Amino acid sequence: MLRPTSGRRSASPIHTPPACAPSTTRARAHYDGALMSWHEAFSDRYEAWSADMAADIPFYVGLAREADGPIVELAVGSGRVAIPVALATGRPVIGIDASPSMLRQARANAAEAGAALTLIEGDMRDFALGERAGLIYCPFRSLLHLRKWADRRRLFERVAASLRPGGRFAWNAFAFDHRVAIRLDGVRFELPVPHTARYAVGDNRIDLVLDGGETSSLWWATKNEWLGLLDVAGLRLEALYGGFEREPLSDDSTEYVFVARR
Repeated sequence: MLRPTSGRRSASPIHTPPACAPSTTRARAHYDGALMSWHEAFSDRYEAWSADMAADIPFYVGLAREADGPIVELAVGSGRVAIPVALATGRPVIGIDASPSMLRQARANAAEAGAALTLIEGDMRDFALGERAGLIYCPFRSLLHLRKWADRRRLFERVAASLRPGGRFAWNAFAFDHRVAIRLDGVRFELPVPHTARYAVGDNRIDLVLDGGETSSLWWATKNEWLGLLDVAGLRLEALYGGFEREPLSDDSTEYVFVARR
């Protein structure tokens, strides 16, 4: 749900059938703060934090229009992407998130927009569907909140088991740049909300620290680590882009945008 910070100290760049009220269910597997980083204090600031992120919405909407089967968003957050997907496709979106406060926002936002969401509170490493999906996607770099490779492997294997044959899995993550890390480590930003970025290179970790000390962390991964996760989960790479305009990945790309198939 979070982003790494950019180079400016003032702002940082670094979640139709008849409309129905979204429903919320509680999954059997719940959030485990020891294995995933998301401080609930960020929830109240999420709208401001994500306000300038809109480029990913048309990309995920396009994939959803092509999906044959249920559509699932992991780390649905406030419904920032799921609501436009539901409205554009005229189909309900299943949204999974570990944060009760983010799900409350998603529920209210979906009701206001007239979008059909089915919201599930639970651990995205252990989600279970009643029907295999045509598309599962995870926007806004949210997979980076999983601490360990084993946690990501567990999620990828769960995704593979939950997709229909030919179904897609899509996500995006930043490409780590050591030059940016050197420039931004320890810098305090006023926007989009006051926070400080701290890099722990030995742990592949970025800590985003609010002025009150509340911290959410992201663990970056290389391109080959992501490709290895696809391999062990039995998924195949369909496309790897360098941005949401489907531009080719290059040595200068700062974003990985993956699309895989079962």
